[in-house]
Amino acid sequence: MSNLTATVQSGDWKSEKHVPVIKAPESVKKDESFIVTAVVGEEIAHPNTFEHYIKWIKVFFKPESGKFPVEVASVDFDAHGESGILTDFCANVSIKIQESGELMAMSYCNIHGLWENSVPVKCE
Repeated sequence: MSNLTATVQSGDWKSEKHVPVIKAPESVKKDESFIVTAVVGEEIAHPNTFEHYIKWIKVFFKPESGKFPVEVASVDFDAHGESGILTDFCANVSIKIQESGELMAMSYCNIHGLWENSVPVKCE
C-alpha cells in the first residue's frame, strides 16, 4: 500500500518553481487578524497553460499544542488561458490565532504533483 505523504515534495522556493512561498508576519498578537499569502512561482514563474498548471493551493495552521494542522484556506485555479484569461497562483487569507505554531502550505501541479512548505509564527 502506498503512503500519500511519501509523494509530497519540498525544496527551496528560490530554485524550485513548485514550492509554495508563505508570506506572513513572524510574530502576531493573539486574536488579532493578519494576512497569510501563499504563492507558487515567486522567483521562477510556473507555467499556466492547458498542459501544465497549478490546480490549487491550501493553507493550514498547526498550533504548538495541536496534534494536527487545521485547513484554513483552499484556493482553486481554473483559468489556464481559455479566452486569454489566466490566474496568478496566489492565495490570501486573513486569520486569527490563539497560540504560536506553524503555517503550512501545499500546492498541486498537474504534472509534478504535491509540494509543501512551512514557516513558524509566534503569538504574543
